[in-house]
Amino acid sequence: MKTLQPLLPLLSALALCGCFSTAGKTSDTAWWGDSARDADADTDADSDSDADDDGPSEEESDYLRLAPAATDQYVFVANPDRDTLTRVAVSTLEVRTVGVGRIPSTVQTTSDYRIAVTLDEGDDSVSYVYAETLDVQSVEIRDNMNQLSLAPNGEWAMAWYDPNAESLGVSGGITSFNEVSFVRTEPLVHYPLAVGYNPKGVRWSDDGRLAVVVSDGSLAVIDLAADSPSARLIPLVDDELDAPVAEEVILSADGAFAFVRQRGVQDLLVVDLSNEVVDALVVGTDPTDMDLSVDGERLSVVSRSARQVWTFDMANPYADPTVVDFPSDLAYGSLAFTGDGLRALLYTNASLISSLAIWDLGDDSFSERALVKPVASVGLSPEGDTALIFHSKDNADDANSDDPFYDEWAITLMETDGIGENRLLLPSEPAGYTVSDNNRWGFFIMEGQSAIEACSFSTLIPELVKLPSEPVFVGTLPGTDVAWASEQHDLGRLSFYDAAAGTLDTITGFELNSEIEH
Repeated sequence: MKTLQPLLPLLSALALCGCFSTAGKTSDTAWWGDSARDADADTDADSDSDADDDGPSEEESDYLRLAPAATDQYVFVANPDRDTLTRVAVSTLEVRTVGVGRIPSTVQTTSDYRIAVTLDEGDDSVSYVYAETLDVQSVEIRDNMNQLSLAPNGEWAMAWYDPNAESLGVSGGITSFNEVSFVRTEPLVHYPLAVGYNPKGVRWSDDGRLAVVVSDGSLAVIDLAADSPSARLIPLVDDELDAPVAEEVILSADGAFAFVRQRGVQDLLVVDLSNEVVDALVVGTDPTDMDLSVDGERLSVVSRSARQVWTFDMANPYADPTVVDFPSDLAYGSLAFTGDGLRALLYTNASLISSLAIWDLGDDSFSERALVKPVASVGLSPEGDTALIFHSKDNADDANSDDPFYDEWAITLMETDGIGENRLLLPSEPAGYTVSDNNRWGFFIMEGQSAIEACSFSTLIPELVKLPSEPVFVGTLPGTDVAWASEQHDLGRLSFYDAAAGTLDTITGFELNSEIEH
């Protein structure tokens, strides 16, 4: 539960393979924003629909820390000013607080919901807090790390330093641009490793036996099953200090191959991780996005300038790919598969195009849909039968200034398996969104609005839910109809909205007897 998303959603579950983007990480909460937030995306709002080779990048998700983290029963909030972690029980709104390391900047929960993990920047440590008992174990890591990633099985964590990210507490000492800290959960052990220059993230294999640390110029492969993990470096380029940006890295489910899309490079790199062999795959011209099919068996790459989608067999990436032409000459640059595996959406947020295309994966046909405005971000329901199309405030070149949506923020709730839609004019810029994992609800918040919008995926009708104060983050509790919102308040405030029951509960003051408001 973390994310700030500038314009492109990564809500599609990568259940079988790992995907890395330089601009962020996957999450069930998504955000977007203006250029001040988009440090890793080369945006160009003035681009026309005839984008040339090496045109503006499609925008991927960014990462904002200090967001709460949730399990099916609790919401955890890091309190960096007090060096504590607060646990709120959703069913009773009981609040308990426990001390962790100094200046906890990030909290995440393991996929089995047993443990909350904090990155404590003030004393260079990682704290493991058991959700039920609030027992705490901590381990020291390398100096000045400011990013944290958990393996899907919760057995490992990796911390690293990102020079482009804010650091809440610098302990002094040496800051390394090559070191990472791996932490084994049980028993709690720290393994410092030197990897490629300026690591940008890590991909974990599904079985938890392999980690691949991503740098622009190399991949570091770590065997997590070894008694003492070490890094094997696989160079991607001859000169690591002059490497193109690795915008996306996808790891196959079995950990055999990694696929690397580099900014401004026309070919896709495929890396045989066992044999340490790097090859180039032709993917048309101007590849701008790649995504995995839901079953993890196919990798599709958008070739924006060629107006094509190239699809590779993940088990044998050297086999001839399948190439499908766009339905028109519009320069779509982003791709998102639906969770049911039946369709995919093609769209762009790098140019002001007021349309998207729905790709039927059964017969490779397309249905192009006209939109009220250009796309800023696309969110999908878990099954993908409903899309939340967040629109930019900017207008298409041929927009009518008399149109009620002209120069306004907007969202469209759209069926992807039908023609139903609901176009909504918004009072201000959207600030975050999330979806329930039961495929029933989408929720979003807006700048300057003390409210959350609950959107029914069955009716396409939103419901305005007023909150005591302006929300900063929004998320959902797994397996429920409940959305939570973290709000602006000096003492800390959380609200819980049960969309099925239509009830709202708010708790204020995480460490001051926690006033409960109904």
